[in-house]
Amino acid sequence: MTKKSQTRQMITSRRHFLGRTLLLGLGCANVPIFTASAVSDSRPNFIVILCDNLGYGDVVCFGSELHRTPNIDRMAAEGMQFTDFYATSGVCTPSRASLMTGCYPRRVNMHVAGDGGAVLRPVSKKGLNPKEVTIAEVLKSRGYATACIGKWHLGDQLPFLPRRQGFDYYLGIPYSDDMTQRQGRDWPPLPLMENEKVIEAPADRNLLTKRYTDKAIEFITANKNRPFFVYLPHAMPGSTRAPFASKEFRGKSANGPWGDSVEELDWSTGEILRTIKQLGLDERTLVIWASDNGAPRRNPPQGLNLPLVGWGYTTAEGGQRVPCIMRWPGRIPAGTTCSELCTMMDLLPTFARLAGAGIPKDRIIDGHDIRPLITGKAGAKSPYAAFYYYYMEQLQAVRSGKWKLYLPLEAKWQNFSGRTKPSHAELYDLEADLGETRNLANEHPDVVTRLLALVEKAREDLGDVDRPGKNQRPAGFVAEPTPRNLRQ
Repeated sequence: MTKKSQTRQMITSRRHFLGRTLLLGLGCANVPIFTASAVSDSRPNFIVILCDNLGYGDVVCFGSELHRTPNIDRMAAEGMQFTDFYATSGVCTPSRASLMTGCYPRRVNMHVAGDGGAVLRPVSKKGLNPKEVTIAEVLKSRGYATACIGKWHLGDQLPFLPRRQGFDYYLGIPYSDDMTQRQGRDWPPLPLMENEKVIEAPADRNLLTKRYTDKAIEFITANKNRPFFVYLPHAMPGSTRAPFASKEFRGKSANGPWGDSVEELDWSTGEILRTIKQLGLDERTLVIWASDNGAPRRNPPQGLNLPLVGWGYTTAEGGQRVPCIMRWPGRIPAGTTCSELCTMMDLLPTFARLAGAGIPKDRIIDGHDIRPLITGKAGAKSPYAAFYYYYMEQLQAVRSGKWKLYLPLEAKWQNFSGRTKPSHAELYDLEADLGETRNLANEHPDVVTRLLALVEKAREDLGDVDRPGKNQRPAGFVAEPTPRNLRQ
């Protein structure tokens, strides 16, 4: 999409507000050392519902005029909408690694696949290093029951699967729904796994949302008398050009298969919220609903990122700024909006503090405790002095406060096949110009200079193309990967 056509998308844009930011840093080492915070009298439950490739403007409370999403809208009315919530990548493996570890993908070397691609593919040697500390492991230290139900995509080999990363239970597909058996690839039929066993191959993708929802409800019900963490990363709307939905939702929306899958995701959210209410867990449960990245560009369009510019799989706002809602009756003020910058990396340190758990103090954790933002504390500000947008290995943009700078690059990566072109500096005031229609780089050279200095800090710390970062940690690798299939 050209900049001009993107600008035309902004006719329906709504006002968003940004805040000032601060920076935190922690030390780095190889072995996890936990420092416990004050123990809470009551350990809250946590449910994280993560959609796949859902656009910023794909639900009504974030501006959709195509989809019916009454349950998600009600969740927003009963909780807080986050207008400036970011995934750390425009694609799924890196963003999910950040959610699990509280770190930038480059920090944990999950920013590229082992074969140089953007995301992990089936039968990959690479995965999330088991030495990393996940949200599930942090919460298990405080006695939580933990379940991952849905799309994992952090490695399909045994050392990298959820049961090896702190989860008591797993049901789901280990990578994207479009990574199916095909000629020329040593890929198995798409496996549906329970714990570490394939129970169906190929998985019936039309039933995934329903099966995940039913199993999440079962797990919540079984653990209603103890604290629990349910990570529910849906496979939908997903990566195929004709997303899947059960027969109750197929052909029912005004936006084809994409809309059908979105409306079934809304049903799923409603079932989860209904369950915790019926079990009397409302005031003990923080529910977070978000997407892993923006909707990809399709022709004709399917998902929409309005009022943001650009598409998923990029470092545009539409690629990495995602819709987010948090609900916790009695703790999160109902019907409120937070327009401070925060990210998926913040979930680990925030959950740890809320649960009275320890957090790793022997390594850098890039996320921050955002309890003041979640609870609506007066004057609470974003903890970020800078937020960095990486496209695979390349640092392409930085945001600080209201300013976003697209970097001047001799060879800016354009796609996953390696196409590049030169780019010049583009500076936008996202508070006054969410549609990025007016490049202010020439009018504010001082801001450009300040942001470029922040970029150099990131390049030294996290790295850039052909430049390892000083504080990167290794991913995990296996010598001989094997397919996950029913013959095992």
